[in-house]
Amino acid sequence: MKFWRQKGFYEKYIKRVLDIICALLAMTAFCWLYAIVALIVRCRLGTPVIFRQPRPGRIDPKTGREQIFYLYKFRTMTDERDENGNLLPDRERLTPAGTWLRRSSLDELPEAFNILKGDMSIIGPRPQLVRDMVFMSDEQRMRHTARPGLSGLAQVMGRNAITWEDKMNWDLKYIEKVSFSGDLKIVWLTVKKVFGKSESSAELDVTDDYGDALLKAGKVSREEYDALQIRARKLIRECEGQT
Repeated sequence: MKFWRQKGFYEKYIKRVLDIICALLAMTAFCWLYAIVALIVRCRLGTPVIFRQPRPGRIDPKTGREQIFYLYKFRTMTDERDENGNLLPDRERLTPAGTWLRRSSLDELPEAFNILKGDMSIIGPRPQLVRDMVFMSDEQRMRHTARPGLSGLAQVMGRNAITWEDKMNWDLKYIEKVSFSGDLKIVWLTVKKVFGKSESSAELDVTDDYGDALLKAGKVSREEYDALQIRARKLIRECEGQT
């Protein structure tokens, strides 16, 4: 499949300029908030204060593969491990302070650095995990022809309260026509969700990875699941080897 789509003038020439301006303004205006949240994280969750994780970015048209980048967030989970040294499940490591950070979306403040670097945009398909990406079909991977976003259509339409398939479909709907008015509307809806009524517990839950959801639904076999998980780990190792 050829990962290409027609992009309009706004997406080609205007959107990136607005991203840079908005990221710089946000980092300057809210430097005090960064300091406060960093202090809270340091006191409640320890170090490192900033959590980074490999995420799939845009598809390189030359290789047909997603460019993996490190997404930055304030940490929301501890590093608690079991007796064998393995990290405990996410739900057990998510603290009350971490839940508050996620509910308020303050954990995502460092992503302004990703926007400034060009890894992300203010609005676009939300970057999923590498281990989610490997389970996507070529059609679903078309979402990666756009720069991933701090917020996106899928987030304002339900976030974790909707199914994986619905998330993908909303992202694909977004890239059909990327426009200034459409982005502005998503920004407004995002602000309403953050400062309006608290999100439901379903939206805040640590949900299954895409591969786990497919396995539970019987849409992939155990053999396919294991093979794709190995592929995801390989991609992450390659990313780590380049840093």
